Amino acid sequence: MTLTRSIILSFALAAAGGLSAPLASTAEALETQAREVFLMDANTNAILLDKNSEVSMPPASMSKIMTAYMVFERLKAGSLSLDDKLPVSEKAWRMGGSKMFVEVGDQIRVEDLLRGVIVQSGNDACIVLAEGIAGSEEAFAEQMTAKAREIGMTGSTFANATGWPHPDHRMTARDLATLANRIITDHPEFYHYYSEKEFTWTDIRQGNRNPLLYKNIGADGLKTGHTEEAGYGLTASAVQNDRRLILVVNGLGSIKERSAESERLMSWGFREFGNYALFESGETVDEAPVWLGAEKTVPLVMAEDLVVTLPRSVRNGMKVSVVYDSPIPAPVPSGQEIATLRVSWPDGVPVEVPLMAGEDVEQLGPFGRIAASIKFLLLGTP
Repeated sequence: MTLTRSIILSFALAAAGGLSAPLASTAEALETQAREVFLMDANTNAILLDKNSEVSMPPASMSKIMTAYMVFERLKAGSLSLDDKLPVSEKAWRMGGSKMFVEVGDQIRVEDLLRGVIVQSGNDACIVLAEGIAGSEEAFAEQMTAKAREIGMTGSTFANATGWPHPDHRMTARDLATLANRIITDHPEFYHYYSEKEFTWTDIRQGNRNPLLYKNIGADGLKTGHTEEAGYGLTASAVQNDRRLILVVNGLGSIKERSAESERLMSWGFREFGNYALFESGETVDEAPVWLGAEKTVPLVMAEDLVVTLPRSVRNGMKVSVVYDSPIPAPVPSGQEIATLRVSWPDGVPVEVPLMAGEDVEQLGPFGRIAASIKFLLLGTP
């Protein structure tokens, strides 16, 4: 028999402080001018806003986040260092669009090239890095696509290192958010480059195009993009009160629209939603009856910390319940998944996480099982 028990939380909901757990989406509806939008809470993976997030789109220079990720991977592996110098080819020098303004034959440090990519959005710097790492930009693009598949970016295919318009160069807003999150979590030692507001190379000072860096909302990255086909886009991240949001917008009509809409959506996410710590790893949530066990019940415990992201307006309507097949047949090994904790709220997508047996429960011996069976026949209770 499947049993569902409502759990009355004996504590007041408070903003989460450093806990982490898997969360389902909330995906609230909000009108926006952007063609594609994806807004997520990086602490819980909760989706706050989703508009065409899995539609294949031209990412323009936002794909340079992937170019940088490839460089960070090699720096972390030790096959490349920030002080290594890479040569500038004629192809890199001739590349149009945004430029770092490198010269043919120059030998440029990897760290300077990274700043040229991240801060200045230099197409030429991207090609220098691609050729230095893979031998050619085409080979580097193939490696970018392979790495994208490896880290779960199933909607991304790269034809170049720059985001230059190409019919086969495509990403999704969801993939860009995934990539931003991986940059932050996999390579925190390099993430600081994304918050630099300017970089000067050969006496040419260029400012970071990310508009959120100049607003007081806790933004610390990542990258803008623009082509005629793509429109104006931004992949951004910001932190307020230890809570990180990641936002991707694309298809906006102007620099001004990109600035205003990205600030509005990011501020909305921080204002309308909150993270709430419910249970800690190893905490006992409930007790489940055991059939033919040496103990009458087994504790149901959390496998990991649980934090939920909720619209602040519905947190008082949250319900927490435990679902399991009752009674649990003995023997029950500690750590076995035997129940599900379900968190729901009005108009939201329920969150379900496993509950584990908190201790071993041995099966009764032959005489004990006979006695328990007789008791069940007479009284109807295990």
